[in-house]
Amino acid sequence: MATKAEQRERTRAVILELATQAFAERGYAGVALEDLVAEAGLTRGALYHHFGSKQALFRAVLEAAQARVARAVEVAAAAAGDPLAGFLDGCRAFLEASLSPGVRRILLVDGPAVLGWDDWRSGDLDTSAGLLDEGVAELAAAGVISSHRLRTVATMISGALNEVAVANAAAADAPGEIDAAVETLARMLTGLSPLDAA
Repeated sequence: MATKAEQRERTRAVILELATQAFAERGYAGVALEDLVAEAGLTRGALYHHFGSKQALFRAVLEAAQARVARAVEVAAAAAGDPLAGFLDGCRAFLEASLSPGVRRILLVDGPAVLGWDDWRSGDLDTSAGLLDEGVAELAAAGVISSHRLRTVATMISGALNEVAVANAAAADAPGEIDAAVETLARMLTGLSPLDAA
């Protein structure tokens, strides 16, 4: 027999799963909490007990999506044989994960709008942007790029990757666009080699 703590965790997981699907399909504005609690077979009070508000529920969904994407990036980067290949594989993993409507819409479209730029950026800094900072630092330590202005380099790459991820929503050949983006990024990084640094 499940303990109350286990039951609470199960209920929370069910709400998160249903909310993730709903926010991915209908967007934040298109989701009514009444529909979610009906789908979950819960009362509105149970949902508020776990999350407090629609925005708090969305934040939990977004944080779970950020963690999944960050894990995919880490796994891809760790499997590569050298820092540059690992960095590019991590960027590719981010773009591939962003093909999922849930990731793209929740993280890149509704996230900044619902939470506000500062809150959204704070969560991004703890996950994807943090990994990007680490990857850029590893490239510099390995001598692949200059160690000059690494924060600026990471910020520019982050912005570019986010834009490619959003643009791929309408791309006829999203996998081809990902290949092109990773190839372009590799060429850009070549231009940041220590030999070319001023």
